[in-house]
Amino acid sequence: MTVIVLTNCPAGLRGFLTRWLLEISAGVFVGNPSARIRDALWEEVQQYAGQGRALLAHTTNNEQGFTFRTHDHAWHPIDHEGITLIHRPAPNASPPQAGPPSGWSRASKRRRFGRG
Repeated sequence: MTVIVLTNCPAGLRGFLTRWLLEISAGVFVGNPSARIRDALWEEVQQYAGQGRALLAHTTNNEQGFTFRTHDHAWHPIDHEGITLIHRPAPNASPPQAGPPSGWSRASKRRRFGRG
């Protein structure tokens, strides 16, 4: 089984993939091509994806039973003791948010000291 997921890719690439795979949802292609055809399709996807992203997942004979490849994704597969894991980059550290202003709010002052 082979699954290719395209995000923000040209429509022509999607049309190209429908020759060998079935598009079950927008940008999600599944099928069972041979390894040679799968590798040729992946080469075409990498070449014509443009600004888009692509992910290929397929069955293989390993501990997990599948493997995957990515193209222009922020998440990257890494090998950890024979198991493929996804490495997600750390979120950008944003500056600390300013806390509430110091002192009492007007509503709090009215409640505490009366409405006068």
